[in-house]
Amino acid sequence: MDANISSRINLMRIVLISGIVFVHVPHDPSTSPFLGIYGFWDWLRVFLGDSLFRVGVPCLSAISGYLLFRRGLETFDYGKTIRTKARTVMLPFLLWNLAFLALVCIAQLKAIGFGYLPDVIDASPREWLSLAFALEGLPINVPLYFLRDLMLCILLSPLLAWLIKRYPLPTLFVLFAYAVLPLPNGIFLKKSILFGFSAGIYLSLHRIDVKRFDAHARWIAAIFLAVAVALSLVLYQTGPEFPVWVDMLRSLVALSGILGSWAISALLVRTRLGERLTRTGGLSFFIFCAHYPLLILFWMIWNRTGIADYRLFYFASPVITIALLVAAHGFAKRMAPGFTAVLTGSRTGSSQTGARPDAGRRTDYSPQQRT
Repeated sequence: MDANISSRINLMRIVLISGIVFVHVPHDPSTSPFLGIYGFWDWLRVFLGDSLFRVGVPCLSAISGYLLFRRGLETFDYGKTIRTKARTVMLPFLLWNLAFLALVCIAQLKAIGFGYLPDVIDASPREWLSLAFALEGLPINVPLYFLRDLMLCILLSPLLAWLIKRYPLPTLFVLFAYAVLPLPNGIFLKKSILFGFSAGIYLSLHRIDVKRFDAHARWIAAIFLAVAVALSLVLYQTGPEFPVWVDMLRSLVALSGILGSWAISALLVRTRLGERLTRTGGLSFFIFCAHYPLLILFWMIWNRTGIADYRLFYFASPVITIALLVAAHGFAKRMAPGFTAVLTGSRTGSSQTGARPDAGRRTDYSPQQRT
């Protein structure tokens, strides 16, 4: 893997995860963008949160699958991989999610936070297990479902790799249909993760030149952005309860974002800002794990201010969240580098990309909330 690919992977991680922050900005029924209260600004919310940045999950999955088999199937050590991923994926999942669960429990014992998050005080043991370990539904730190599903993909990786090595196109077609069609999720919480991960495996095992379309990056990026805009217009007109065909269309566009985002990375990496973002190291993972609790905290504070214009909250809270987490990550690396490495799954620097297999009003909690 050359330096350009390594840099673009780091760039994609920080850009996509920053976009995912916008996906998880809380709102309640009275501030839904589909009410059309703010016109263009509501459409922009749909474009950012329900169209453009929905590509983050399949893209990050593809990166993980690609890196896992970048040295081929023959040298793949399943036992070593599982041990490594237990430290770099499962341990951070447990630390961040259980810590947030404990904070929510303490807050609710003091009658704080009810309605913003699930009721953990009166939850059944089965519900507790799911909130803690995402056994049947979303974890309490919602975005971490990605790590849960990613670990499932890693556990299945030898089977996926064998199928993709022997029967690449039929395998990808079946997984693509599973991700797009209205089929049961099965053991996965997000079906697109399995397809993205498998697509990454395909690129590695079949030695696909991932830079072959770089000469057409501008056109690919423009087409992808145009499709994302078109999807947002459809979503804005049909939401919030989307017809089946619109849900399928949304899944299709999210999967196409794997190619679209890679093309955009080819353009961004040449810029001064893009070059700086390639050196963020474990910051992207830190933002990914920590942003949701911070957004919920800001939402609770916002609802006590009495400010009626939701646009201010929507556009300010992600920027403030990212800025605070950038500062917190830098502070944590200086004061407790060892513990910070544990929290970020040993993602301590951009140079390691090639060395790792990865990588008031209230919001009522529901398994159907944004993921």
